[in-house]
Amino acid sequence: MASPEIEDGPDGPLTGHPRALRPLTGELIAAVLTHRGYAVVAEPDGALVGRWERNLIWFHRRGATGELLQVRTVAAPRFGIDRVPELHAFCNTWNHDRLWPKAYVHVADDGAAQVCGEVTTDLERGVTPHQLDRLVDCGVTTGCQLADAVAELPGGSVR
Repeated sequence: MASPEIEDGPDGPLTGHPRALRPLTGELIAAVLTHRGYAVVAEPDGALVGRWERNLIWFHRRGATGELLQVRTVAAPRFGIDRVPELHAFCNTWNHDRLWPKAYVHVADDGAAQVCGEVTTDLERGVTPHQLDRLVDCGVTTGCQLADAVAELPGGSVR
């Protein structure tokens, strides 16, 4: 697969000088994801979401001007509320041993607990398509590693 610095058309979001910084936009994120062959859909709030095996990964623009890229993984296994202390211990160990993604426990309104991971990067000064491609790859790859580790925990269920 060609790298994202290769033009994708005369007016495409990946055109222009490959090393020039540009603002983080939803269009640029979508172009990098498409260029990688990832199937994602747009959410009403502008976020993009895709499925990697049974896990979901969201690509958000956060911050006052959308300058923060957040790649958020939600691991598929769901656990009972009684497992939250064990899941916190798992996340603490994960965060101690690894830089990415930052792992945490989310408890849904129905009482089910899931492990999530985030890779967040401040791109206030801009980003090149190549840099964004590397950040997306980091978020997806490490998010899938976290989800695989969560899947090995006993007692989780997948809906």
